[in-house]
Parts: sequence; C-alpha cells; structure tokens
Amino acid sequence: MSYTPIIKCDAVYKIFGANAKKMLQESNGNVDAKTFQEFGCIVGVNDASFEVSKGEMLVVMGLSGSGKSTLLRCISRLTDATAGKIYIEGQDLLGLKNKELIELRRNKMGMVFQSFALLPHKTVLENIAFPLLIKGVNTKDSISKAMDMVKLVGLDGRENYFPRELSGGQQQRVGIARSLAVEPDIWFLDEPFSALDPLIRKEMQDEFLRLQGVLKKTIMFITHDFDEALKLADRIAIMKDGIIEQLDTPANIVLNPATEYVRKFTQEVPREKVLKIEALMEPISDDQNLSDLTVSQDAIIEEVAEKILSQEKPVSVIDSKKKTVGIVKPSKIIHTVFGKRKEGS
Repeated sequence: MSYTPIIKCDAVYKIFGANAKKMLQESNGNVDAKTFQEFGCIVGVNDASFEVSKGEMLVVMGLSGSGKSTLLRCISRLTDATAGKIYIEGQDLLGLKNKELIELRRNKMGMVFQSFALLPHKTVLENIAFPLLIKGVNTKDSISKAMDMVKLVGLDGRENYFPRELSGGQQQRVGIARSLAVEPDIWFLDEPFSALDPLIRKEMQDEFLRLQGVLKKTIMFITHDFDEALKLADRIAIMKDGIIEQLDTPANIVLNPATEYVRKFTQEVPREKVLKIEALMEPISDDQNLSDLTVSQDAIIEEVAEKILSQEKPVSVIDSKKKTVGIVKPSKIIHTVFGKRKEGS
C-alpha cells in the first residue's frame, strides 16, 4: 500500500502584487524578497515543500510577517497560491472547482482563528450547531451533536449562555467545539490562543493536547510563540520572509538549529524542558551494573531528572511495551541540564 500524506505542498509560492506571476517566471523560482519588493511585490510564501502525515500536528511558527498565516491560507485555499502544487489526501487542491472546494471545506476541514467570530445573538449550543445546520443536518441531530461537543470541550452547564457571558478562554472553547462539530479530518488553527492571558492560554494548550490525544486529527497550528510550538508540536516549521528555515522535531530544532535565525529562537530554551530521555540514551552493554529505577524513553528530561540524579548507577530506559531499549547515565543529565547554562553564562 503506497503512503499518501494528508497534506502535501510542492514548491508553493504566494507573491502579492500586479507583476507577481511574471516576476516569478523570470526568476526561475529563485525569489529574493528584497528584489521583488523593489518591483512592488511582497513575498508571502517562498518555495514551501513539505508533507503532513495522518494524525500529525505540524506547528508553523515565525514572527509577524514571516508568512505563516499566508501559508495556511494557501493550503485551505482561502488565498490562491501564485505557483506550486497543493494536495489534500492526494487530491489536487488547485485543480478543484468552486463547488468541489466548498464540499472539501465543509466535509474535511475545520478552521479556528484568533478572533472567535461567534454569533453574538446565538447561545453556545446554537453557535456550535450552526455549521451542521448549514451542511443540511436536521435540527435535532445538530443540537445533539453540539451537546456532545459542549461536553468534549468542558462547557457543560454553559450551553445556553450567550458569548458575552463567557470569558475569553470559554469563547475560544466554543470556537474549537464549533469547528470540531463537522468532524473535520484536517484542522487548521491560526494563533487560536494568542488573545488569551497567559494562565488561560496554558489551560487551553493543555485542553488542546487532551483533545488531540482523543481525536488524533491532522493539524496545522500557527503560532508566534516558540514555547507554545515546543509544547504542542510533533514537528515544527520555522518561517522567515516566506521561507521555511527548518522543519524538524522540537528536540532536533533545539539541539541542531539549521540557521542562525533558528538558533536565536532556541538559545534561551532550557533543553530539559523539550528533550526526551531517548535523546540522551546510550546502548546497553551486557556486563552493565544498572540501577533498579526505570524511565520511559518518552519522558521529558525535566520530569525525571531528579529521580535519575539520585541514582549512582545508570538507569534503564524502557519503551511503551516495557522493553529495555537503552540506558541513561546521571552524568549525562548533569551535562545536559547544567553544561548549557555554564556555556551561556
């Protein structure tokens, strides 16, 4: 069986301006943002190629103006790309007619934006049921499904409130529930938590990870917050001036930044907060004298560092089936947690 990614971008460009197409053709794909700007064009996305697998959460991050939202808008075809190919489950997105595109969006895609865009005169339940009614689902089934979503996002008891009676975090939950009601396979989230204060934002991130653990959607999540990206992502794409500077796992981005720009993002990050034990693991040898303690290869270093440091002997690392897959030495933990700080001080 051949593998088909859920989302595939192949040399996608989005350039704004009257001469965009002509200039892109003349440049043979070697787009320099400054040169294009001199001719009145703004480069939004510059040669983006990547794939997103089923159930994966790809977080696209970068500072304001880096092109992350433009990329998302191209993939949901809210904006038409200037050049390149975009496939959704193997289907050529740019080849779809308007009616087919509407069908795809209604049945496959869910979107959550920074502004909650709730209908102020409708209750929580009515807001969540609204996209189902538009789809042609009958009122009884729509309300029943919306009630399930209310429970899923933890708003039981508030289903008859109006948006003005909810906090920012609760409004965002309604937005998330509304986009989940249509059961999208692909979920696009554009800075959904950035308008929230830090405490609610952390709660929403935890809630979001819980939901993803249950639903296993294929997700593209946009943020300008590196900590948020590290917490949520299976992989992170870091963008600058429309270019994807690096696309990798959080651990690899922190350990091996590909460019100076990426390194600036990562230099303040305490490694123990993002790296898993497997990143420090060494092979086990037959004659090794080990501690009785075992730790999971998926454990974040910070969560188990204290336990490992209390041991004199190396600690066994186990996988999800409790099979020993390696060892980690207390000295390695010390070097990882404290060595970097010494270098930086």
